[in-house]
Amino acid sequence: MILRRGAQGKTNLVPVPKLLTMLKSSTRALSLSRSTDQLQVTVMRAELAAQIDRLVRGDGVFQTAIPRLRLGRVSHAEHTVHGIFEPALCVIAQGSKRVLLGNEVYVYDTSHHLVFAQNLPVAGQVIDASPEAPHLALRLNFDVKDITSLALKMKLSATPPSRTPQRGIFTGELSTMLLEPLLRLTRLLEIPEDIPILAPMISREILYQLLKSADGWRLAQMALVDSHSNRIARAIDLLHKRYRETLRIEDLANDVHMSVSALHHHFKAVTAMSPLQYQKQLRLQEARRIMLNEHVDAAAAGHRVGYESQSQFNREYSRFFGAPPVRDVKRLREQQVGGMSG
Repeated sequence: MILRRGAQGKTNLVPVPKLLTMLKSSTRALSLSRSTDQLQVTVMRAELAAQIDRLVRGDGVFQTAIPRLRLGRVSHAEHTVHGIFEPALCVIAQGSKRVLLGNEVYVYDTSHHLVFAQNLPVAGQVIDASPEAPHLALRLNFDVKDITSLALKMKLSATPPSRTPQRGIFTGELSTMLLEPLLRLTRLLEIPEDIPILAPMISREILYQLLKSADGWRLAQMALVDSHSNRIARAIDLLHKRYRETLRIEDLANDVHMSVSALHHHFKAVTAMSPLQYQKQLRLQEARRIMLNEHVDAAAAGHRVGYESQSQFNREYSRFFGAPPVRDVKRLREQQVGGMSG
């Protein structure tokens, strides 16, 4: 027998068999609830995939009429693509992807979303795609001012729940709370006149749901004044503005009001690399873009991004991208032509 307090303070006896029946019933209800949630996620994800497939006809990543929303489609598992990602939510409606930050690998798929909480240089690779079932995804970028405003209104703390520094990137389980506003946002693309009024409100709702999540504080930290993550965000911004210049760690630390040791520690904790490694990746990725888009030779591109030694530029470029500049750019152009002809 189990004791149970009655409505009027009396103690009643609950037979054990009855209690077990109650527990089994509750367990079944919880299991049913989870199954229902999973079914809703599956249905919503399928609708999102259908919307992206309808809106994006060919392969590539496309800016939409909603300023910070991009849709992507890939029909074949692809080579690694390098880029700088600003704070954003990434959702896959169909397929899966691998993202590399330094030596770390993050894999996400239709069950998980990925969030960039800082401007990070990463490499991404679609690993599950075919013409019959293309990789379909979206990315919603966030303005730092919006993050700050909402974090302050939500009274989120500038002190992280853990003393252990966390990366500026994280994954989370994809839920109906995120999918529902994402669906409303993508539906707006077929009602252009509603975009100026409704898109900002829905984007803010999505950001709110992310900030409420278990790891949402990582996104908030980047925007909240006097947090270490905010100072690292400022250091990253300065590196983007000055990547051509010779980097003096002492000057960078002074500009963001941190000691040199603290800057190194927290910068690596957030980005998985040192400030010097971060600057090097910025330089190499910009040089690659210049050669590819502006048809500039390797010597000129290396000089434009801050390299004084051509041999050093070639050596670091080959190590990072896996091939010398000329061969790498030639391969990229051939892939572009192949993609257009396909």
